[in-house]
Amino acid sequence: MGRIGQNWDLDSIFPGGSSSPELQQSLANVKERIAKLQEWASGLTPDLDGEQFKRLTDELQEIVMQLRQCSAFVGCLTAQNMHDAQARLLEGDLGQISASLAALQTGIDHLWVSIPQARWEELLQEPGLAELTFYLNERRERAKSKMDPQRETLATDLAVDGYHAWSQLYYTIVGQMGVEVQREGKTERLSMGQAANLLSDPDPQLRRDVFGKYEAAWSHEEDLFASALNHLAGFRLNLYKNRGWEDVLAEPLEINRMQRETLDAMWAAVEGGKPHLVKYLERKARLLGLDQIAWYDLHAPLGAASKQIPYDEAAAFVLEQLGRFSSDMAQFTQKALESNWVEAENRGGKRPGAFCTSFPMSKESRVFMTYSGTMSSVGTLAHELGHAYHGYVLKDEPMFRRGYSMNVAETASTFNELLVVDGAIQAAGSQEEKVALLEDKIGRSVSFFMDIHSRFLFETRFYEARKKGMVSAERLSELMLEAQREAFLDCLKEYHPHFWASKLHFYITRTPFYNFPYTFGYLFSSGVYARAQQEGPGFAEKYRALLADTACMTVEDLARKHLGVDLTKPDFWEAAVSLTAVDVEEFLNMTE
Repeated sequence: MGRIGQNWDLDSIFPGGSSSPELQQSLANVKERIAKLQEWASGLTPDLDGEQFKRLTDELQEIVMQLRQCSAFVGCLTAQNMHDAQARLLEGDLGQISASLAALQTGIDHLWVSIPQARWEELLQEPGLAELTFYLNERRERAKSKMDPQRETLATDLAVDGYHAWSQLYYTIVGQMGVEVQREGKTERLSMGQAANLLSDPDPQLRRDVFGKYEAAWSHEEDLFASALNHLAGFRLNLYKNRGWEDVLAEPLEINRMQRETLDAMWAAVEGGKPHLVKYLERKARLLGLDQIAWYDLHAPLGAASKQIPYDEAAAFVLEQLGRFSSDMAQFTQKALESNWVEAENRGGKRPGAFCTSFPMSKESRVFMTYSGTMSSVGTLAHELGHAYHGYVLKDEPMFRRGYSMNVAETASTFNELLVVDGAIQAAGSQEEKVALLEDKIGRSVSFFMDIHSRFLFETRFYEARKKGMVSAERLSELMLEAQREAFLDCLKEYHPHFWASKLHFYITRTPFYNFPYTFGYLFSSGVYARAQQEGPGFAEKYRALLADTACMTVEDLARKHLGVDLTKPDFWEAAVSLTAVDVEEFLNMTE
């Protein structure tokens, strides 16, 4: 493997960063294409012919692809440097263009709804369109439950400087925040993302001190965050009311192409597995010399897991473990690493968190994270590269066959993570190291079963409260504490009451309830992983086939076709949860 850098290459997409002339030209071009298609499409009637229908669909796909290329690039710019003022302005431009595209799509949706069913089915048989049947039918059905085109367009236009602006304001505030931390006799000012990384530091006093300052920093700005969160929810609820949608979960379930029965079956299985995790947390507290685990101890490493792993070693290890399962995955990952698709440097000014974004025109991805040298950080690298592999599997598909939902989006990422973590456990050089790695793996289950569940409980209850009026910062913290205590079976010594402010997922506008899909993805992927272990290397092709179908069917159909299971029933979920129980039992036996 060649030299692995820690900074991504964005110039190969659009040279010049936020001042790129090529980017400006592409943005101007996509605006022009939207306007031209809008003008042409406005003259179409429900009796349009097959050639017109094909042209409309093809051009719409091209526009969506080009705009996605630009928005992914700007997203990378704002993530790598939250103080890039020009990138922030570009976000505003993208918001306006996206609104124009949404207005165009609303008009097209209305046209599609007005086409008689028999004629619609005939049009779908046009060459090159049959493969888009799932997406086109889905889009048409969703349009039937929305307002008339004029009101939908107005709502989209108003959202630019209303709904989405509150989300951008959140990022602006977070970008200006920081905490001062004393380490090795020096005082450092850290970004909120860097401070969050220290909550997994082996030093218990440092974790406690940083958490106190971290919580205080969010508390200091709580009124601003409460205002943003209230207005985001208020906009969404008003939109739902005007569309006649009563259930706040209707949209997130629809976006994730899953049934309510599937969600309920999943959470029921998770609840059944939590007592095992309480035993694990009690044992972890003892091993750390604590009377009880606090929020800031959840990701504290044990023994050997606290050793620093250089980035080059992390990349090589990820590559090795993926190669044990699939040469295809390993070859792709090596290319991504050597082509500088990953931004991993630990420096100030970066956005908190990690993500992978795709560039559909270039057929590439970019991965963003802040590498901290821990095994957990190695897992994050593997996780995000899994997203990139998923994009690679779909890169040659039409644009409307690449849009997989968030819950199955976590399949490839979590699968990668499980391969790497289990590989590390098997390669452990000592009992101490194996315990530390197994503990880190179980810690991920705590995140998905307890932490994510607390976010789901909080958001569900917050929306009910918001229907009655504005919710104060104080009440938001109370709701957060209640949700955390319930989700963690009240087993923590101290909680994170301002988590509602610190977690950017609550402020994302493109999809509500940015929580339960993670637990779905983790458990679904665990089930797929268990199947891979049973079938061995021959499963690699089946796995790729499953990923290839993620954007063209419901999750229930996907599971039925590729795994032969019914996700609305508890069996699959209970089996997936039981894998964690096995890990916990092994951990308890090894730490007697």
